[in-house]
Amino acid sequence: MKTKSFTALLRMVAIPLLLLLGACQTAPAHNQPPVNGVPQVTVSIPPQAFFVERIAGDAISVNVMVQPGDNVHTYEPSPEQMKMVSNSQIFFSIGVEYEENWIPRFTDINPQMAVVDSAAGIQRIEAADPHEHEEDVDSHDNEPADHGLDPHVWLAPDHGKRIAENILVALVELVPSKAEHFQENYESLITEIDELDAKISTALANLDNRRFMVYHPAWGYFAEQYQLTQFPIEIGGQEPSARELAELVKLARQENIKVIFVQPAFNTANAETLANELDAEVVLIDPLDYDWLENLNTAAEAFANALSQ
Repeated sequence: MKTKSFTALLRMVAIPLLLLLGACQTAPAHNQPPVNGVPQVTVSIPPQAFFVERIAGDAISVNVMVQPGDNVHTYEPSPEQMKMVSNSQIFFSIGVEYEENWIPRFTDINPQMAVVDSAAGIQRIEAADPHEHEEDVDSHDNEPADHGLDPHVWLAPDHGKRIAENILVALVELVPSKAEHFQENYESLITEIDELDAKISTALANLDNRRFMVYHPAWGYFAEQYQLTQFPIEIGGQEPSARELAELVKLARQENIKVIFVQPAFNTANAETLANELDAEVVLIDPLDYDWLENLNTAAEAFANALSQ
């Protein structure tokens, strides 16, 4: 009985605090009527839908903008997806490129929709320079070295916990009557994330080689959390030149790289060319997979296997 009472007391304190934090966000009122009696939210990418559905269950209807196979960097919503946005009470952003141009259009068609940054509070890192390891070759034939900030914030367990917290705050504000239910689901999810983090830490703890090669530099935050280094083949949609490909081959041989990771949405011809040159394996990992927990677990196993070769 004492444990139950203490837990209840924690919730009495935590939920009002979450409501206060939510009220501090700059966002319009939630005046959009529910669709079929269920509040509706829209998210940018599938992993965000995972967080919303784990926390809200069937209390919230979730629309996803970027679909499997889409390139999140060049994505444009369809007319049907714009209609879904017009019926949403919240749009959960996460900082991917298309949002900069499209969120103003979303709010034009639905001025009452709240826009909530699900990655608020996460310290972003600079996007990887594909040739930062080179001392004598300028990146992409003497282009500026500033590649902006890495948008792939969701691909690390620590950041997943912050995303879950931000989503919880917004959902409690949207449906206060479900606050305790949302809080319980959130706490269960955080426990699973902590378990995943411990499992990944163990799997990657004793690797001598901690460097891996990817076609597109999506795994920077994961690498940062677990003291790994990613070497990307392309960045910002730019393919490497012949000279840069030769440098990548040299690097891969120096680092004894036997696996090149690619994601389904990109043209991976250069990755396959490198793999053939190195007698290496090409392995698919999808940063946009819906099942965030399972996807990070699978990715960690793939990294551990590749780096132990």
